Amino acid sequence: MSQHFIVTIAAAQKIEVYMDLPLAMNYERGPGAPKRIKVPFGTGGMTSNFLSPLDIAITLIYALAIFSLAQFVSNRSANVRASPKGYFFAGNQLPWWAIGASLIAANISAEQIIGMSGSGFRIGLAVASYEWMSAATLLLVGKFVLPVFFSTGSVTMPGFLARRFGPSVRYLMAIFWLGQYILINLTAILWLGGTAVTTVTGMDPMLALILLGCFALAYQFSGGLKAVALTDVVQVSLLTLGGLIILAVTLSQIGGQASPSGIANGFRVLMTRFPDHFHMILPKTSPHYKDLPGIAVLVGGMWIMNLSYWGFNQYIIQRALAGKSLPEAQKGIAFAAYLKLLMPVIVVLPGMAALVLAPDITRSDQAYPTMMTLLPPGCLGLVFAALAAAIVASSASKINSIATIFTMDIVKPALPALSDQTLVSIGRIASVGALAIAILVAKPLLGNFDQVFQFGQSLTGFFAPGIMVIFALGMCWKRCTTAGAFSAIATGFIMSCVFYGAAHLHQHPEIDGAFPAWIIAHIPDMPFLNRVGWVFWISLLTCIGVSLMTREPSSEAVVDLTRIDFRTTRAFNIAATGALIVLTIIYVVLW
Repeated sequence: MSQHFIVTIAAAQKIEVYMDLPLAMNYERGPGAPKRIKVPFGTGGMTSNFLSPLDIAITLIYALAIFSLAQFVSNRSANVRASPKGYFFAGNQLPWWAIGASLIAANISAEQIIGMSGSGFRIGLAVASYEWMSAATLLLVGKFVLPVFFSTGSVTMPGFLARRFGPSVRYLMAIFWLGQYILINLTAILWLGGTAVTTVTGMDPMLALILLGCFALAYQFSGGLKAVALTDVVQVSLLTLGGLIILAVTLSQIGGQASPSGIANGFRVLMTRFPDHFHMILPKTSPHYKDLPGIAVLVGGMWIMNLSYWGFNQYIIQRALAGKSLPEAQKGIAFAAYLKLLMPVIVVLPGMAALVLAPDITRSDQAYPTMMTLLPPGCLGLVFAALAAAIVASSASKINSIATIFTMDIVKPALPALSDQTLVSIGRIASVGALAIAILVAKPLLGNFDQVFQFGQSLTGFFAPGIMVIFALGMCWKRCTTAGAFSAIATGFIMSCVFYGAAHLHQHPEIDGAFPAWIIAHIPDMPFLNRVGWVFWISLLTCIGVSLMTREPSSEAVVDLTRIDFRTTRAFNIAATGALIVLTIIYVVLW
């Protein structure tokens, strides 16, 4: 009987376990499949170096090439990047293909690749709803949100809030976003990235995390957003190629032969042995219903999460706002939507392949790195470089946007006399500081979670409803006031805490007392996506009520939608229709 990954030993121990890869599982091993792999175990994961000299060479060539490309782009745009507009917004010169690729590179990182693969192992294809519903969300953002930002001249999300609600809301949300980007997003990318590097190379996890972060910082430090965005085209191409390679290898291992028929057979084996993992809409009887509560992924809280992320998130929307024009940015959004349709194939399915190839892994987030160790020399180096590309690209995007918000929404309004050169220097210092904080807190914050992706989504759900309310009403309702915006933010957070506390009490009924008993009796135990939906509506009604009771804002502050042209090009309309047709087919077939 095969030995698998059992990680229950003390930190000071290192026990070597010889593991027969569970490739057979009642199927024949494919040609060239490894017979035995020596897997030393330590503090919760593999600590053996699986990289051959060829793999190491490929990884080093990638690192050198991408860094050189970033420097080349930086040198060619030296005059542009000397100003805040050039450094933080690429001088508004990005073409559509760079916008689309950079959107995906900013989004898809270790958090998605490793985290969603882990959720695919644990939950199944249903977790792909985060990706596929994002494609539809992107189209809505391109059609209705981008025209508002372009027409108002907004380049940062706190900047739009300052124009609409005044400086108090700007400073509050700027500080909030800095906290989220550093303590949730950047830490998750670095922690999961370090986990993957440790699994494949045996490197110390903290050393791996530090090296990834420092490379990401150096990669964007001098060139700013333009260096990040243009090199993201290479990063996304490598990510896609690497994802397809690992998918092909793992499915062919399951299918018994390295050929297209073996890949197809492997996919059929997965569907036959784990049919519950191929349902997009989970029934209430599913043990993972609370993570993805049935029809709510189509009509409920996931829309709030996605719109908040793709429409009102600085490190995402900053790429579109750096476009040459609104139509160019919209074409980039449509391109990103199609890339989103592909992502579950290269991110979720490899994690599901681990159900057959490594069913006894102790942590879901080990699924993708474990599948990487099945790759032959050369392929492993390419996939490892692709994973590193995703980690570096996304980390660089977060770091650049952290610097943008800190410089443009906190420092510049407080010290308007500072020169452009000083502002760019302050942005670089902020980059270093953000990275240092993320490295220090990554392990204490995330080291004990089984599914970091799901944890991150749940935590973001505390704030997404309030953010969605203030932007939606700020754009669409002239009567929305500053007091209403504050009430929406406060209500959203408080009600999220209330519903979360109620869920905790439902799961721990042994907590005695009159107040816990009252909560259990009157507040249902709901999945977090449903919680997000309820909190959104409560925050929306609160904002409307408070706004009607307070003084109407001045005409200069409101957004006049009648003066904004929401018409889109024929190319965008055709692309959007095609993407929606594909999504419809997916959900009809895999319901």
